Amino acid sequence: MDLGQLVELLKRNAELAVTFDVEGNKEAAIYHYLETASQITAARHLNKDSQVDLSAFEAKAKNYVKRAEVLKTETYQAALDLARKAHGSSGDFERAKFCLVEALDLDENGQEEEAVDLYAEAVRLCLKAKDETNDDKLKTQLSKYARQALERAEKIKGRQDTTPQLAAGATSSPVPKALQRYRIDGLSLGEGSSTSKTQHVGRFSKGGGYSEEEKQVLAKTSMINGREYVPFLSEVDLKERFAYPMPFSDAHGKLALSPKQKAKLVKWARPDEFMSNPTVLYKVGPYSVKQTLVSDCSFVASIAISAQFEEKFGKKLITSIIYPQDKNGVPVYNPCGKYMVKLRINGVNRKVVVDDYFPLGQHGEPLCSYSSNRSELWISILEKAYMKVMGGYDFPGSNSNIDLYALTGWIPERISIKLDDPVNFNKDVVFRKLLERFHKGDVLVTMATGEMSDSKADRAGLVPTHAYAMLDIREVKGVRLFLLKNPWSHLRWKGNYSEMDARHWTPEMQTALNYDPKNAKNFDNGVFWVSHLLKYL
Repeated sequence: MDLGQLVELLKRNAELAVTFDVEGNKEAAIYHYLETASQITAARHLNKDSQVDLSAFEAKAKNYVKRAEVLKTETYQAALDLARKAHGSSGDFERAKFCLVEALDLDENGQEEEAVDLYAEAVRLCLKAKDETNDDKLKTQLSKYARQALERAEKIKGRQDTTPQLAAGATSSPVPKALQRYRIDGLSLGEGSSTSKTQHVGRFSKGGGYSEEEKQVLAKTSMINGREYVPFLSEVDLKERFAYPMPFSDAHGKLALSPKQKAKLVKWARPDEFMSNPTVLYKVGPYSVKQTLVSDCSFVASIAISAQFEEKFGKKLITSIIYPQDKNGVPVYNPCGKYMVKLRINGVNRKVVVDDYFPLGQHGEPLCSYSSNRSELWISILEKAYMKVMGGYDFPGSNSNIDLYALTGWIPERISIKLDDPVNFNKDVVFRKLLERFHKGDVLVTMATGEMSDSKADRAGLVPTHAYAMLDIREVKGVRLFLLKNPWSHLRWKGNYSEMDARHWTPEMQTALNYDPKNAKNFDNGVFWVSHLLKYL
């Protein structure tokens, strides 16, 4: 891109920034203000040997950055206000509902003792929330939930405690001593016994038929970075407890932060402190995936392509490994703050338990990977679980062979791009293999750049030693094209078939690939078509 093109682009971005600002579209305005400031800096470098007067633009660059910071602060404050309004006094209520739902599931599965304990916790939380709210409608709802939970708990305990002699003449079930302390609308409830905990004794010897040698290997490979990650057993781990009277906190503590995270950290927070309506999953797909300050591009790219595969082919690569889940196997938000992720580590599916504390910056932005659908948690939960296994957010990086295997269990294959070695690398064979298998759903593909100078990377619009998610591969009229996503969700290719390339984007090509470069110019989401990327990989 020459200086003239860059000046035209920054003018357009400046106009869009002001337009979005006036319209109240703060996120779009923030993006375009910062993009304009960045392009002014780039123009300054290109202008070293030219005589173009950029002083008017340079004077505005600082103002654009300042305005973006103001809008970030306003956006953060608005999100906080919504979160406080929605969750200010309803944390106990949300946990009560979750306990009630989980109790019902246990009840239906015949685990009555565990169900009684959760019914008791649900009632206690309802009573606590009822005392703390002035909302009459909420008080009524809390009483209803508490009454239903108590009645069911009393029925179970009554049935369990009734002897044959009592059954012959008794007219009512005895109220257990554990349910005799609290009173709501004439009904009584006690504190309840401590919830029974699932024991993992004999995990290696049960449900697998392992040999003694295999048991020793499993025991040894379960210790990773000083923590034990035991093999996932459905008959045990699908009964994992997720409901708690108080928000769950990981006994292992907070994850170690990267230097960049430490520099920006304001606090660790739970979702209901910075989201108005937190949910685990709104829609699984690749475009909402955004990497930030953790150097795990290959893992984030792996999340993106696994999510796209699930969206396209219906096989639950992502949603099946996050717990708790509803009866349809869909991950659900847990107001009690505990999640479990099933990852393929050291050759075996293993359970990784995390809490829902996430690091935040000064504008309330997560300092970890997150979803651009701001109320979704699935991306942040997956990353946190994997980073926990890897020792923390202070992560040196890996590669997609390891990461994709951990997410999916699919056997990885690594292809080294060696254009100067046609004997060991046949680009035509590789392209045909990817083209045929990708559209059948037989492969998941990421691509990674190699070492390159900063000037070369800047001209190309690429990041050195960086992984990209491959979202599509096509051949149109002899032109071979890849659709790639930068995990950063910004910074795109600047060569042939970029949004700035008017020559190659003929109407025919735009129709064939369903791509409008004019629309793409308005917002950089890090997704781009590229025709000859192999020399950079």
